[in-house]
Amino acid sequence: MHYYELATLTLPMGTAGTAATAVQAFATAPEAQGQLLGCWFTDIGVLNQMLVLRGFDSLGALEAERTRTQASASPFGCGEIYQRLEQHSYRGFDWMKPARPSAESGIQGPVYEIRTYGIKPGGTQPTIDLWQEYLPPREKLSPCVVAMVALDGAARFTNIWAYPTLDARSRARTDAVAQGIWPPKGGPAHLTTEMVSTIAMPTAVSPMK
Repeated sequence: MHYYELATLTLPMGTAGTAATAVQAFATAPEAQGQLLGCWFTDIGVLNQMLVLRGFDSLGALEAERTRTQASASPFGCGEIYQRLEQHSYRGFDWMKPARPSAESGIQGPVYEIRTYGIKPGGTQPTIDLWQEYLPPREKLSPCVVAMVALDGAARFTNIWAYPTLDARSRARTDAVAQGIWPPKGGPAHLTTEMVSTIAMPTAVSPMK
């Protein structure tokens, strides 16, 4: 089982570079737990946001790091920079390999799509099972970095995809529908209409390139 935190920092314009350097220092400090996996800046969607993905081997490690972050006088080293900080905890789909930096996984962007779907009551396990069946052929078109279920807030799951270009994203999605391999058959029946998609690009410090 693998756990993740996806944090969103809303930043003033022109501060992304400074914030990214501070995030890297905070997430790799000697007392930090978990692993910095991705640090992106939004390009399409809600702008001026930095998305930070960290991975953990246990729920206890995730909770300890969240406590450290929230107790800090400057969370992510950006206390004097960000306008808003949100932290959301997730559990990875149990059958998926854990997310890893590009140097280890071989998965490259630089276009990353972060998609979040609301889940209807009772729909979590059916969604996980359908993805296990349908994702392997879908990944022949483009890799899924991670799929994970939220542990807090509204019932939902988030999936992150990597593409070399926006055109490649459009082609992969069109081909998947044309081939009948995506979305998973019956999958939408378990989802609400609360769906959000964000396109983000790696910052200089992001291990996912």
